[in-house]
Amino acid sequence: MQVISRVLPLIGSLLFFLTFLPAAATDYYFHPRFGDDTNSGLSAKQAFQNLEKVKALPLKAGDRILLAGGETFFGSLELIGFRGEKNNPLIIASFGGSETDPISSRINAKGYLNGILLENSSFVKVENLEITAEGFGKHNSVGQMRVGVMIRASQNKGVKGITLNRLILSRIFFENPGVKRSYEETKSANGTQKYGWGIRIMNQSQDGIIEDIEILNSQISDLSHTGIKLTGNTNHNIRRIAIKGNKVYRTGGPGIQMSGVKFVYVADNEVMYSGSNDDGRKWGRGSGLWTWGSSMVLIERNKFMHANGPGDSAGAHIDFNCDNIVIQYNLSAFNAGGFAEILGNNYNCAYRYNISVNDGHRVKGENGAFQEGKIFWLSGYQGNKKERKGPVNSYFYNNTIYVSEGIVSKIAIDNRSKGILIANNIFHLTGKTELVSGDQYRPDDDSSRELDDVFFKNNVFLKEGLWPESALIQSDDTLFGDPLFMKPGGLNMADYTPQNSELVSEGIQIPFLAGDEFGLIEGLQVTKDILGNPISKNPGIGAIQPFSKVPESKRNTDEKTLIK
Repeated sequence: MQVISRVLPLIGSLLFFLTFLPAAATDYYFHPRFGDDTNSGLSAKQAFQNLEKVKALPLKAGDRILLAGGETFFGSLELIGFRGEKNNPLIIASFGGSETDPISSRINAKGYLNGILLENSSFVKVENLEITAEGFGKHNSVGQMRVGVMIRASQNKGVKGITLNRLILSRIFFENPGVKRSYEETKSANGTQKYGWGIRIMNQSQDGIIEDIEILNSQISDLSHTGIKLTGNTNHNIRRIAIKGNKVYRTGGPGIQMSGVKFVYVADNEVMYSGSNDDGRKWGRGSGLWTWGSSMVLIERNKFMHANGPGDSAGAHIDFNCDNIVIQYNLSAFNAGGFAEILGNNYNCAYRYNISVNDGHRVKGENGAFQEGKIFWLSGYQGNKKERKGPVNSYFYNNTIYVSEGIVSKIAIDNRSKGILIANNIFHLTGKTELVSGDQYRPDDDSSRELDDVFFKNNVFLKEGLWPESALIQSDDTLFGDPLFMKPGGLNMADYTPQNSELVSEGIQIPFLAGDEFGLIEGLQVTKDILGNPISKNPGIGAIQPFSKVPESKRNTDEKTLIK
């Protein structure tokens, strides 16, 4: 009896433990040719066939949905109302090949609204899949857009912990071939017709938050509007987003665009040929990246090249209603709309330690352009129905701007700008320069006013007279001369290493603008230049420290490599 009395509590404890032990994760296999939806789905030989079957599965944290590698599934994979666990997400991936070299599965969502839909779902990882969705098909869903991967919150429970990794999204169009967009469509703010999008994150709930989302190592190309688009509200209900290591090419609209977001990190992406017009279904206008109504966004170590369009279409620009947007350590080249663009009602935004090559080459009135391209543009525009305002406390320092002969370098500064710092920049402008009006739908007024809180010092110009004399602000302590770049006009960042060290060695410490108690996220002083060289007490002038070494990783990158 004594033995039994001792054993019974142990048995009870064991039963209690087993009752609350998480159930083992389950793998569900899918094969579009050899599968059958009446199978168990629990092995490759017993695979399901159709993606629609996912809706009927009793999914739990840690489960995996595995699609046959090298095969094409027709339809849409939808996950609605699922919640995994932070350290035990649901995984959607392919099977086949090796662990280090898996074979991708393909989803053809022609006629469907989404290749993959993750709605009101949390803790999900999607990886190693290819998605296309070109126009209408036998299945025609009713809607306004076709999307490769849609992450959406429509309920207040929120969405959290989703990772998209190693995806390939291409040929995503709402319409079938043959559609031709009108010129007037490119003059609308974001397009008015039906388009195809790469990855969209949309918060349509009233109080829910979308947070902790990663978009990593993916390729997005050839679609009719934006490659990666985040759409939140004025309360910044999309937060803590990382967009890293992606290649976004030939999008009909912007490469990356975000509205109503907070705490976003964009790094190590290549965005090329945004605003592409090589297919009549494409919008034909778009910056490499732009922000609107966003807060606390750090954009660094990206390449923004060949943005096209009759308006906007800068490498990366800061649209109105933003605060604390920092654009640093980026290469910006051959973007029609320009290099630096900060619009109205923006606070504490910055371009620093970037290299710009032949940006702003667009000429108003040529090839349908309704805006001039500009290397530097501050505008108070904050919407057609609002009075111009700001921008307030705009920092522009230690950038290297190269413009070859034959391109007119244009500059626009709204007289409502308040707080402007321009310091330690190299303006290597070999052609003419011109002051132009800020022509964002409505031109700046012509009333004269003195700008407040301006710090415009210690910049290097190739020669005298390159900053327009009629500009509202003029530089003090200007230096003139040739920095002797290693290879001016090249597309390696290291090509802009200055050999004339004496000319560019005397940079100044960047001060707070008058009345600015915040400065910039991560501080005004940085510890390295665009090549990763450490910065001493003297920051030097331009994006690359004088006497700097060129890291091996920066030496062999040319345009051919970038567009593969």
